[in-house]
Amino acid sequence: MARSDGPPQFSSEHYRSLYTCFSLFVVLYLAEPGYEDAPVGDDLMEWLNSNFIEPSTEEGDHLSSLDRPWEDENFWSYLTRATLRGLSKASLFFLEVLSQHPSEDLQSLSKSLGPLIESQPRLHQYSSERDFAYASRRWSDRVKALRIEMERVPEDERFDGFDNWWDSLSDVIGILEGRTEVVMRVCKELGSDWKEVCAAWGVFVNVRLRRQDLPDVVSQVLDELPPDPTSLEDMIHIALVSGESNKVLEHASKLDRWLSAHLADFMVPLQLIETEPDETGISLRDFHILEYAEYLHSDPALWRVTVDYMYSCGDMGKLQADECLLRVPLRLQENGSYWETKSGDIAFILKDVSQTCLTHHRELVRRTVCKIAAQNMVSRKDYGLAAAYSISAEDWPGLGRVVERVLEEYVSNGPSIFASYASAIAPSVPELRNRATNQSIFTHRLLFVVRYAHYHQLIEMHKLQDAAADLVAIFREDLVPKSWWPVLLSDSIPLLQEESALLFPSASASELLRNLEEVFVMTSQGAGERYLSVFRRILRAKGKPSQERDALEQLKLVRLALARYFGRCTSS
Repeated sequence: MARSDGPPQFSSEHYRSLYTCFSLFVVLYLAEPGYEDAPVGDDLMEWLNSNFIEPSTEEGDHLSSLDRPWEDENFWSYLTRATLRGLSKASLFFLEVLSQHPSEDLQSLSKSLGPLIESQPRLHQYSSERDFAYASRRWSDRVKALRIEMERVPEDERFDGFDNWWDSLSDVIGILEGRTEVVMRVCKELGSDWKEVCAAWGVFVNVRLRRQDLPDVVSQVLDELPPDPTSLEDMIHIALVSGESNKVLEHASKLDRWLSAHLADFMVPLQLIETEPDETGISLRDFHILEYAEYLHSDPALWRVTVDYMYSCGDMGKLQADECLLRVPLRLQENGSYWETKSGDIAFILKDVSQTCLTHHRELVRRTVCKIAAQNMVSRKDYGLAAAYSISAEDWPGLGRVVERVLEEYVSNGPSIFASYASAIAPSVPELRNRATNQSIFTHRLLFVVRYAHYHQLIEMHKLQDAAADLVAIFREDLVPKSWWPVLLSDSIPLLQEESALLFPSASASELLRNLEEVFVMTSQGAGERYLSVFRRILRAKGKPSQERDALEQLKLVRLALARYFGRCTSS
């Protein structure tokens, strides 16, 4: 079933196919250290029994429930296949049952056959292949002796009224003898395929069969039992056993790009495929990895895994991964639920993006991502994160735009809302100061916003003495842009008029007066736009007249407040 928001999900049968293919690759090409050149028969049979179970458990349960199971039409096929598959427990159980068979010859032969099956040498039981080969030869001699004993059974004693038991038992012994024609014929009669013949070949026909010998064996077997050309799984198995790596990848990519990508990745260090780029400039391994990465890319949530695959694929992969990372913050914005997503969640995702860039040494991409993220955060009015991302990206003009947007909040919505937004960018001040940068203009502008917000917070807390000192300090430290001088000078009126105390020292009040006079003088000299633009916009937002002369009239109130303040200072 396909998901609307990502790659399709597959059936359990599909995943079973992937497992059989990959596990066969492991058996054939990733043997345990020291066993690379060891006989492969037992491993191949174990793979077959694990993935293609025959005979079925139901068959065994049915036969074991019968008093005379040899009368069942499936008895001998079950016993033959259990022997062929090396399932000694099942074989021994039904050989024991034959001790009750009416034929004394069959009773005797089955009694001798049981210990033979149980004692068949296995490679893992021996410390060296030489010992294993010697034990196998001695075991084969015992099988031959049983064949001689079997041949002595008279022709007329080989039937039991239901079947020719002698022929059926002869097939079982023929398998143990490793007779190629018997193994091939039995497999055909049982409906087996080429895989079962190849596995039995390594267990019975040639117990010292190596991995590199399998292509010759499979070529013989396929003449009698061809593969299923409609089954990609079977075609991959054939290519693996035949040592045709390029065909393995070709079929695997049709079955599942995950399989072809990971097989190709393993094949490179094993020197199974070419590593040089083709005419398109990409190697076979990278081609399959990028094909799988492109598939993953259809689900935006998988970007972390996607870029890891892409970054392993040379320059072309790096370019694709860079583009993928740059799309992450844009997708967050394009997502329909973007505005409902918490900024903290977005920040967590972007932190992952940044860490990915650092891991893969993509500093330019990291900065660009942070730049895009800052723009997104400004649109959400999350100015704290916007400032942090701008600094991280070293996007100083971008930081300047963040500061201007926060100042715009003052113009549009007043000091209270401005202060709440400005407090969010305050943590960026220490980080900016710690950076070795010559962008002092942006540092000063950011400091002004933070200090001016702090001034308004002091006003709200009625810490008027501290507020007055802070107001003068902002001027004295040359943090105030010229366009904001009239705004701060206007802010001083209620402090100058405070009756409970003289909040400004005379020197501080004089400094305010000098700043005020500069505004009047410079405006008279044609610099009114530089000094009065913000103040006029604030007046306009409050519904007051906002021409230049109107602004100057408002500033005359500051001059009046200062004059009265100096008068109070003189009389006190």
